[in-house]
Amino acid sequence: MDNMKTDNYYITKICDDLSFIVKHTKNIDEEELSANEILLDSMLFRLIQISENVKRLSDIYKDKHSSIPWKAIYGLRNRIVHDYGSVDLNIIYSTLKDDIPELLNVIKRDIN
Repeated sequence: MDNMKTDNYYITKICDDLSFIVKHTKNIDEEELSANEILLDSMLFRLIQISENVKRLSDIYKDKHSSIPWKAIYGLRNRIVHDYGSVDLNIIYSTLKDDIPELLNVIKRDIN
């Protein structure tokens, strides 16, 4: 049994998490996100997972797809993890509603 995790494996996981975020934040506003602790925790967890999987992509893959802001994605993870109690909800909401759908489109376009 081959258990090798390739760039394709990680990019698929990233796309799954991005799609999950888009699906579950489609019709919510910032106030709803703030009031729903379970949804907010879920979204932060997904952002962290995306960042962790980005970290596992090969440098060759990231160089080939240099239009994607890999360092910014991982930087957001650091802010969430290390400043969890004081993460700016405005930034998170903007990321979820604006950046994540765009990132999903870019990744899907680049991998096809």
